[in-house]
Parts: sequence; structure tokens; C-alpha cells
Amino acid sequence: MKTDLNTEARIKEAARIVFISKGMAGARMQKIADKAGINKAMLHYYYRSKEKLFQTIFKEILDAFVPNILEILGSDLTLSEKVKQFVNHYIDAIVTNPFLPLFLFNEMKNHPHQLIGFDRSGALKKLDYQLKKEANQGNILLISAPQFMINLISMTLFPFLAQPMIMGIFSMDQESFNMFIKQRKTLIPHFIMRAITIK
Repeated sequence: MKTDLNTEARIKEAARIVFISKGMAGARMQKIADKAGINKAMLHYYYRSKEKLFQTIFKEILDAFVPNILEILGSDLTLSEKVKQFVNHYIDAIVTNPFLPLFLFNEMKNHPHQLIGFDRSGALKKLDYQLKKEANQGNILLISAPQFMINLISMTLFPFLAQPMIMGIFSMDQESFNMFIKQRKTLIPHFIMRAITIK
């Protein structure tokens, strides 16, 4: 049977929607086939198992999201500019794909092996070197790349994971929440750099 690129594209798009909304464990091949407009036998012809299809979709999502971030972190930009660009890229990517944070969080927790070797460019090592250099020059407090990145990622990611709670506690509608997120593009870089900069 000859593969049809259009059919395969429909399968991937359907699988992406189902996996993001249901997760790997909750997704059903029949649901993916229905959404792609094909029968289940055709789906199994293209992808022999749900696991293989999931790995394909998960890798494509990571490949669309991670390389730009690693490019920023491994660049020759100043630390302050890296933080600004990272936050802007991260927030824009999540606003465009609102189910992405919960999907990545759940699937990376359940399948941490998917992330092994994701930083082949050595971007995090470059960032660690930059942080140590800045600290040795007396510009910032000494902080490791893991500590720095966890602070940066958590401040950027948490509001999306906790969106229903935040909107409920602070009586926000969707427009107010969107404005809140937009403000964080400026607030987070300022907060991160003020926290580590030696006065």
C-alpha cells in the first residue's frame, strides 16, 4: 500500500489534538482514526502502535518548542537579553498552544526518558559557563544553570498550569488573564535579573 502524505498529515494532526487533550494513557487509536477521517486499520498501517504514534508526535512537539529555546540559551547574548527572549518565546509558544504546558508536564513526568540527550548543542553548559563568568566578575550572585533555569521556567510556566485557580482567586475573565500574562513578559526578566544582580 502506498503512503499518502496528506493522510499521514491528517493522522498526525488528529493524534496531536487527541494526545494533548487526553495524554498518552487516555488516548484511543479509534478516536484518532475517527478524527483523521480514516478507519482504524488504515491508522495501524501508518503507525503500528499507539506508542509509536505518540513518540512521533511528542518528538515533533519538542522539536518545535525546544530548539529555539536552546538557541537562545546557547547564544552570545547578554544574560539579561537571554532571559527576555526566553520568556517572550516561551509565553508566545504557550499562548498559541494553551494545552501544551499540561501535556508536556504530564508526559515528561510519565516518560522522562524522552528528554535524554535533548540538549545536544550544549546550550545549558554554555549558560552555566556564562553564569560562572558573570559571578567571578562580581556582576551576579553565583547560581548554577539548573537553579537558574528552574527559577526561570517555573515563573513562566506556573501561571498557565494554574490558570483556572488564578482566574478564580483573582476574579479574572479571559481578557484579564491574557493581560496578566502579557505583563509577565516584562515582570519576569526584571524580577530574575534583580534577584541575582549584585548592587
